Amino acid sequence: MINLITIAQIVVAASVAFVWIFRTHNVIKEFDQFGLSILVRSFVGFAKTVLATLLIVGIWFPSLILFSAILMGFFMVAAQYFHFKANNPMKQRLPSLILLTLCVFIAFNAANLF
Repeated sequence: MINLITIAQIVVAASVAFVWIFRTHNVIKEFDQFGLSILVRSFVGFAKTVLATLLIVGIWFPSLILFSAILMGFFMVAAQYFHFKANNPMKQRLPSLILLTLCVFIAFNAANLF
């Protein structure tokens, strides 16, 4: 089970890093569509990058996993809200929904294992 949690941590962290580093143009477009400011976008990017890093560091320091997964999950809930509010198709909602599911899986298992 610990291997599955570790894989989920890596998937969430790598996905967030990929989107915020290599797909910045999409992030900018979406935040503009949602009507959110550059300040909000910068805060979200910084926070998600830090949480992704903490999920990776959590592989060696498990006490960081629960906190990081819960907070990342809240960001994914917010993403779902804004995609719903903007009436985006499921194709755009699916990535954050999958990451939310993984965050719930990580948090639930981290709370029970560690």
